[in-house]
Amino acid sequence: MNATRSLLATAAAAGLALAALITLPSAARANSGSLTQVSSFGSNPGNLAMYEYAPANLPSGAPVVVALHGCTQSASDYYNDSGWPQLADQYGFAVVLPQTDSTNNALSCFSWFDSTKDTRGNGEAASVISMVNHAEQQYGSDTKRVFVTGLSAGAGMTADLLADYPDVFAAGSVDSGLPAQCATTETAATGCQDNNQNLTAAQWGNLVRNSDPGYSGPWPRVAIWQGTADTTVYPVNATELMDQWTNVRGISQTASSTRSLTGGTTESSYDDANGNPAVQVYSISGMAHGLAVNPGTGPTQCGTTGAYFLDYICSSYYTAQFWGLTGSTSTATPTPTPTPTTSASASPSTSASASPSSTYTPSCYDASNYAQVQAGRAYDSGGYAYADGSAADLGLDNVFYTHTLEETAPGYYVIADSGCPA
Repeated sequence: MNATRSLLATAAAAGLALAALITLPSAARANSGSLTQVSSFGSNPGNLAMYEYAPANLPSGAPVVVALHGCTQSASDYYNDSGWPQLADQYGFAVVLPQTDSTNNALSCFSWFDSTKDTRGNGEAASVISMVNHAEQQYGSDTKRVFVTGLSAGAGMTADLLADYPDVFAAGSVDSGLPAQCATTETAATGCQDNNQNLTAAQWGNLVRNSDPGYSGPWPRVAIWQGTADTTVYPVNATELMDQWTNVRGISQTASSTRSLTGGTTESSYDDANGNPAVQVYSISGMAHGLAVNPGTGPTQCGTTGAYFLDYICSSYYTAQFWGLTGSTSTATPTPTPTPTTSASASPSTSASASPSSTYTPSCYDASNYAQVQAGRAYDSGGYAYADGSAADLGLDNVFYTHTLEETAPGYYVIADSGCPA
């Protein structure tokens, strides 16, 4: 195997045709507009194509999200399946979708492993920044709210971009990806995907700090998504990413809190000195290699299932929430449950699920959906009620539907129709 092995497939599937990436039907919301190619966007040393999407009548001062596809994929695949255009419609931001192809890499992978292409001022990294500059001018965007996300090889490039351009990106999300500058040559890439590199947190942090020498902050906030059953980019990469970015931020490698989300997902939060989440790791139990989506019309759902778009949780929504793009108090991150601090570092793939704090006594409330909403334990979206915190779907917001809600942490409610603790 070598670095051109698809980060989205095993070597046996490396010849997968793009036609095989046809997506499956779903109930995902349709996008209000269409994907548009920008033929000229400035300097393009990485030979990339620029595609973009923005809701109609996007006001000036809106954010920009850069979304990078994985190997064997295209900007169109990511546009159709990731859920980012739906979120752009709902919350008002532009999406830039860079695209590489087989002329740059045999499997259309972004070159996260090539120091001539993934470093500040060079190659593909420089081309992406040209796209960002073009979008900012085109839409009158808020330059302090530019974000980047990607899957697999796109996630590896995302981590590199966050390291190369911390002055450009406010935050990022690395989905089934690699630490920044893990590999600097093609031959070293597979080792990064498969193995623990045995670097200390400080050594990982130095790879970021050395990517833009002289820069001293502020540093981007980083979300890390990883399936525990991923055998293409092994879960150890999430641990290394956590070590890397917590070290850059100067915070502990012990999670400040954890909580359980839908789809077998455990969220581990690493807070800064002010108590604000700076790094968040989302470990998805049993998920193989891909981007987590959750098709549907609920407030926390998005995306379409297909090749490497896996039905667990809408990672794009929770990433947008972490970045502060959703602007919703109804689905804001609840006060989390403290985790034990007996170890210096916890592997995201083995983190325990959140449970109520030993100092917090759960409370239960049996009432109609209407009464739960009126009491502030749930919220209404499109005539349906959803539990605060967990966003569990309660059904129609009226007096005829009744549920028992358990408050497992302050402001965080789950359905407990089968019974609550005494």
